[in-house]
Amino acid sequence: MAKKKQPEQNIKKVNTDGVMGLHGSTTEQPISETLEINYMPYAMSVIVSRAIPEIDGFKPSHRKLLYTMYKMGLLTGGRTKSANIVGQTMRLNPHGDSAIYETMVRLAKGNESLLHPFVDSKGNFGKVYSRDMAYAASRYTEAKLDPICAEIFKDIDSDTVDMVDNYDATMKEPSLLPTTFPNVLVSANQGIAVAMASNICSFNLKEICDTTIALMKNPDHDILETLPGPDFSTGAQLLFDENATREIYATGRGSFKLRAKWRYVKEGNLIEVTEIPYSTATEVIMDKVADLIKQGKIREIADMRDETDLGGLKLTIDLKRGVDPDKLMQKLFRMTPLQDSFPCNFNILIAGMPRVMGVGEILEEWTAWRTGCVKRRLYFQINKKEERLHLLKGLERILLDIDKAIAIIRETELENEVVPNLMIGFGIDEIQANYVAEIKLRNINKEYILRQTKATSALEQEIADLTDTLNSPRKLKNLIIRELEEVSKKFGKPRKTEIVYDAETIAIEDEQEQVPDYPVTVFLSREGYLKKITQASLRMSGEQKFKEGDSLLSTRETTNRAELLAFTDQFQCYKARLSDFDDSKASLLGDFLPQKLGFDTGETLKSLVITADYKGFALFFFENGKAAKVPLSAYETKTNRKKLTGAYSDKSPLVQVNALEEDIQMAVYATDGRAAIFSTAQLLPKTTRNTQGVAVMSLKKKAVLEKALPLEESGIVNVSRYRTKTIPSAGALLKEEDSPEKQQTFDV
Repeated sequence: MAKKKQPEQNIKKVNTDGVMGLHGSTTEQPISETLEINYMPYAMSVIVSRAIPEIDGFKPSHRKLLYTMYKMGLLTGGRTKSANIVGQTMRLNPHGDSAIYETMVRLAKGNESLLHPFVDSKGNFGKVYSRDMAYAASRYTEAKLDPICAEIFKDIDSDTVDMVDNYDATMKEPSLLPTTFPNVLVSANQGIAVAMASNICSFNLKEICDTTIALMKNPDHDILETLPGPDFSTGAQLLFDENATREIYATGRGSFKLRAKWRYVKEGNLIEVTEIPYSTATEVIMDKVADLIKQGKIREIADMRDETDLGGLKLTIDLKRGVDPDKLMQKLFRMTPLQDSFPCNFNILIAGMPRVMGVGEILEEWTAWRTGCVKRRLYFQINKKEERLHLLKGLERILLDIDKAIAIIRETELENEVVPNLMIGFGIDEIQANYVAEIKLRNINKEYILRQTKATSALEQEIADLTDTLNSPRKLKNLIIRELEEVSKKFGKPRKTEIVYDAETIAIEDEQEQVPDYPVTVFLSREGYLKKITQASLRMSGEQKFKEGDSLLSTRETTNRAELLAFTDQFQCYKARLSDFDDSKASLLGDFLPQKLGFDTGETLKSLVITADYKGFALFFFENGKAAKVPLSAYETKTNRKKLTGAYSDKSPLVQVNALEEDIQMAVYATDGRAAIFSTAQLLPKTTRNTQGVAVMSLKKKAVLEKALPLEESGIVNVSRYRTKTIPSAGALLKEEDSPEKQQTFDV
């Protein structure tokens, strides 16, 4: 009898020769061990040392570049060639000159990526709002540090931060930069690590400083009072949503809506767009508008061109005669990136661990970290002053008898005995004796010594004051607040991004006005072709045309303003307005939904639901015999999203989805020939889309639920035979006279 084959483990063959294939010697290693040994260190390196910013607001690449420029004297000196800076930075950052220069470009004033750039640049550094505008090579451009970097490097030489070895241990670099303001929320930052990412929007410097001060004075301060929203270097308009803003401030996740700024020029009958959302680019907008014009969805534009010059960004739109500019812009906002969202993911490294935090928590962490920096600075200053005071105390002893000190030095035969003899003669320690021994001959006079020792009392007072501040949480807090006020006063700027409080209501009203409302009939074929036919065209049409081998699956009367929800086998839901589909005819095939809605490769349509008001429920049936009753409102989105992931449970394959306006009797069928009838009122609505539902049919081994029909469409005659008062139900074997019609229908 053959030996039973053991199941194969997921293993990897590892060559042990050092040279691949030299002798063919390999060992087997579990793939989990390979991942742990080889992949995990890389993943951690990307998270901790590359992609995620830390509490000072910088990634390692930013920090290494700026510190190199600081050590080059570019904070107070003139500009130097960017290539020179890039070369020097490679002593700290071994990732290559192109990567270093790209980092500099983003930090440069000319690129306009940051509200407060750290690099004062000269030359072409590209533009953040342009995808195709290339920056000049590093040999052509020049740079130095911007004055705000004085706040980044303040007291860095006073032991405020840890200094660590660079990659080859030939020099030291700071682990963090001691920023005197919460740069982590002032500078926009984005990073993609392994299995996690970070996306931090920028806030106005003055507003952030005011908010930090307010929270330090009152931890219960309402952040929204001093921080109304983010502020982007590209300006534009922020569409204020209080609930969304508070959620982002509390959790660090969510999105802000941004809209372009524009003006209508009556003389030329044209629109000029002067500021666009931070998350898009001029070329992206132009391409999208061009596509919409080609598709015939926008007919009001005669021409659109990019007139960006040294004066700044400008997109010009020539209008056709009689076009309302306000209505056109509302349409463009809805259909193009002229209105876009900035997704927030405030993921920051705290003590080497990534944490997603809200604004209040980030400012709390920054305050604690900054307090530590200030304490280290005070310790450093106290130690330096105590060392100086110690030397002056020794000098005071010399003042008692200068002649004795001279005599000791003169009468000492050996040089290395001078210091010990001074220590014995005046009762001072070695450090003080060395200091006295190094005094120049010309300074051995009472006037010099008296002048030096007069500073003793002042030093003692300074040390006492510093120690008092160090030991007083209140004084430490006041010191940090004072520094924040100075930064705010010196570098604060007016907001660039305008906050609009009532834009959402206007946009919705305009959108509804622009969509014509009229009765239509929707036809869906088995292969996924959809036709929207008006009542007039339907009356005049003949037989519906379908692709060879295809046939009608379902039909539904509705209106042009309705929306459709297409559920696929990949747990996704694609949304679209019926108004986005052209009016069709019976003689045409219609629109192929997978292509029209942009299905993923290999994704197939399972069910289609049409709704005009998102009232009622979506009733999901799964092969494991479960059903889920989810309100259609769970699929309604204010942002007009086209694709919803996690649209339903992935625990069992989906059989179908039925639209449910009110509770009805449903007949469910299993593959083993059984059927059961239950009332949808027995199902409690679930608020989450991916709920697993509850069992409505107890299935025999190897049987699955294959379909569900409303009772009136099931063709069942002996209703009492299959009806159940409780669920789940095993049902009863289906009699021939109760078999449903051969034609299956999609409930829409």
